[in-house]
Amino acid sequence: MTQASASDTAEIAALLYRYARAVDTKDWELYRSVFTDDAHIDYSSAGAVVGSRDEAVDWFAANFGVIAWSLHHVTNIEADVDTGPEGDTARVRAMFYNPMQLPGMTGPSFCGGYYHHELVRTGGGWRSRRLVEENVWFTNPPAQ
Repeated sequence: MTQASASDTAEIAALLYRYARAVDTKDWELYRSVFTDDAHIDYSSAGAVVGSRDEAVDWFAANFGVIAWSLHHVTNIEADVDTGPEGDTARVRAMFYNPMQLPGMTGPSFCGGYYHHELVRTGGGWRSRRLVEENVWFTNPPAQ
């Protein structure tokens, strides 16, 4: 693997920022545009969906509407790009910090952790074919 070029780094960061905007604005078509058609998404560390891109969209559409607001911050993006003969791929690790207003809570909740993406360069730019969210901490979670 090689270090990502400045152009790849900027394009990958833009993809992750688009992901955050899609979730925060509940724009599920924009969310779909971040991933390949056959992407696998794993939010199990947050107690959420594991499955295909469309299964994740269905889960978000059914469950995320009760969250009044969220504001994902994506930082410390590290990308290892491989420009192999069978196409360009990248392994990406990025930190996230997410304040949000959960239903029934008197104040905001906060969580943070890492996004682990496996990306592939497509004709439309970089897309995630695998996302694993590693939720490390959660402050003021809802009562179980």
